[in-house]
Amino acid sequence: MNIKNKIKIKVNGKKLIFDHNTSVEKLTKKLKIPLNKVALELNKKIIDKKKLKKIKLKSNDKIEIVHFIGGG
Repeated sequence: MNIKNKIKIKVNGKKLIFDHNTSVEKLTKKLKIPLNKVALELNKKIIDKKKLKKIKLKSNDKIEIVHFIGGG
């Protein structure tokens, strides 16, 4: 593994390593996240799901994934 082409990010507090130039969309696909059931936050800002392809992750980014839960 060539560490030069990797970035370290945190997803829900867990440290992960991804390829440099990874988009948020690639991250969600790799982690099998159901986009219709979650809200995504990048560095404490809510992400517009229409822009996931355009947003590239950088080293030390923090992603929070919040799952919606129904109840009654």
